[in-house]
Amino acid sequence: MKFHFRKYQALGNDYIVIDPRDLPFVPKTEAVRAICDRNFGAGSDGILFGPLSTEDDLGGLPPGRIAESLCPWVRIFNPDGSEAEKSGNGLRIFCLYLAEQGYVDSDQFYVDTKGGRVVAQVERSDPPRIRIDMGKPSFSAREAGLATDAEELLKARLDLAGESYEASFVSMGNPHCVIFVDEPTAELAKRLGPVVERYPLFPRATNVQFAKVLDRHSMRIEIWERGAGYTLASGSSSCAAASVAKRLGLVEGRVMMNMPGGRLELDLSSDSVMMKGPALRVFDGCFSEKMMELLRSIGALR
Repeated sequence: MKFHFRKYQALGNDYIVIDPRDLPFVPKTEAVRAICDRNFGAGSDGILFGPLSTEDDLGGLPPGRIAESLCPWVRIFNPDGSEAEKSGNGLRIFCLYLAEQGYVDSDQFYVDTKGGRVVAQVERSDPPRIRIDMGKPSFSAREAGLATDAEELLKARLDLAGESYEASFVSMGNPHCVIFVDEPTAELAKRLGPVVERYPLFPRATNVQFAKVLDRHSMRIEIWERGAGYTLASGSSSCAAASVAKRLGLVEGRVMMNMPGGRLELDLSSDSVMMKGPALRVFDGCFSEKMMELLRSIGALR
């Protein structure tokens, strides 16, 4: 029996989609790491597991269009096996998967994540373009559980490897630390990203963006993702960096976010952040018997 998976990419950020209809998967840490490993596994920046009827459901949904009364769940896993609350690129990929498999049509629909419910629409399929309301950013340090008595963390000084930087915190359903620099580079993200990710201020760790405002309607960022490392693009990181820039009065309205993997369109005109961008199915595959034996051995199959 063949057990299938599908691989997608969104601006160079790649995810494997595992549908419970295709694979009786149990998302154990060791299994996620084995599948995502780029040398010994299928290789990806994470796994999207769904659609599920509830957060704890492992059985998935029956084929056919999802009932309007049902909001499908997706669980998002980082390549280190940890579970993410939300992912903008991952959500665009998952929404495209739902459309391609006939779960949804061109109408607006909802998807639940650990970081909250989002509103989505696949505006077109060729080439794919997906719109997602990523929700309202939260600047509350207390609600996020940061190790500080401050209500918010905006332009706070952090000592990073002997250098001082101004950092701001925002949550898009998942945590983000935005640091404005003169020139965001991959080298800078790789050098300081791990330091910020595990900085004592963030007990649950954090995603990190090194950002530069180009003008009132465009920005550029380099990204270090919690649990994944250096990343070519990130939807939630884009929303976070733009939200901080808006809060500081640096940008407004429609903002184009530039990343090494490509560009995302953001609309900051309302309280919520609207994100528009691409996703693309790269290939369909099936796990070998050896991989299935490994998954069985660690209890990752029902």
